Amino acid sequence: MPPDRPVRITVALQSDKTTAEYGALAERVEGHGFDGLSVYADLGFQPPLPALLAAAARTRSLTLGPACLNPYLTHPVEIAGQAATLDEASGGRSYLGLARGSWLDRAGVVQDRPVAALEDTVAIVRRLLAGDDSGYEGTVHSLPAGTGLHYRPLRPVVEVLLGVWGPRGARLAGRIADEVKIGGSTNPDMVRLMRTWLDDASVAAGRGAGAVGVVAGAVTVVDEDGALARRVARREVAMYVDVVAALDPTVDVDPALLHRLHDLLAAGALDEAGALLPDDLLDRFCFAGTPQAVAERTVALVEAGATRVEFGTPHGLSGPGGIDLLGSAVLPAVREALGATAGVPA
Repeated sequence: MPPDRPVRITVALQSDKTTAEYGALAERVEGHGFDGLSVYADLGFQPPLPALLAAAARTRSLTLGPACLNPYLTHPVEIAGQAATLDEASGGRSYLGLARGSWLDRAGVVQDRPVAALEDTVAIVRRLLAGDDSGYEGTVHSLPAGTGLHYRPLRPVVEVLLGVWGPRGARLAGRIADEVKIGGSTNPDMVRLMRTWLDDASVAAGRGAGAVGVVAGAVTVVDEDGALARRVARREVAMYVDVVAALDPTVDVDPALLHRLHDLLAAGALDEAGALLPDDLLDRFCFAGTPQAVAERTVALVEAGATRVEFGTPHGLSGPGGIDLLGSAVLPAVREALGATAGVPA
C-alpha cells in the first residue's frame, strides 16, 4: 500500500430504486461509518445523478460519486455540469468516475479510441470547472475557445476516478487521475499488477509513486449462511464476469467456459450461467460468503495495494440487510485488522 494514504471502505448501489430509498440507504451507509457511497451508471438503469443528489441531502460525511459515467453516452460538457451540480449539493464531497462503459453496443454506440476519449473528457471537465475558456483540441472531443459554464462551481477541481483494466489506461491514469477503479475485481493479483502499472506511470509523469489510488470493487453478497451467499452471488456476478474476466491477465479462464457463459446470459439463463463459475473464479470477481470471509478478502486486497475497497450491490440476500451486516460485522473486522489506516476509526 502506498504510504500516507488512508484506506477507505465504501458502498456502491445499483440505480434501480426510488428517490426515498436512495436517501434512506445513504443515511444507513453513513450511520455504519462507511467512508463513501457510489452509484452505478449501467446501461438501462437510472442515471446516477438524481440518486446521488438524494444521498447528498441526507448525509454529512460520505464522499459521493458516479461509478462511472462514460463520454459516449454523455458529452464532456454535460459531465462537467453534473460534476459541478453534485459537488455543490454535497458541499464538496463529490468525485467524478469515468470509464469507457459496457454493453453500449446494445444501444448501437461505437466506443472508438476509449483512452483518448477519457483523456479528452478529463481535460474538458477540468477546464470548465476551473473557469478556463481558452478551448481544447482533443482527439475525440474538443472544446471551442470561449466556451464556459455560466455559473461558478463550488470547487475548481473535483477528484477524478478512471475505471480501467489495462496498461494503456493505467498509463493515462498515472498522468491525470486521482484513483483507478478495477471494476468487478476482488483479485489481489490484479491489484498488485495495477499498482505496479500506476506507480511506473505516475513516477514517469513526475507525480511520484502512490499518486494514484487503487479501488477494488465488485458484486457483494454477505450472509451468515456463507454457502447460500455464494449461490446467490454466482447469479449476480455472472453478467460482470462476462465483461471483465477476459480483461484480467492474472487469471487463466477457459475460453469455452466464457463462451458458454455469454450464451446463457444472452438467453436470460442467469442461474445456469452463474453455476458455471468455479469457486476460485468466483472469489476473484466478487465478495461472497460469511462476514469473516468478506473481511478477509477485503484485508487481502488492501495488503495487495488497494487504497479503497467498495462493496457493490446487492450486498446481501435481500433488502438493506446486507448493508447492515457489512456495517456491523465486516467493517469493524476490517478496521481492526488494518488498524487506524482504514479510513475514519469506528
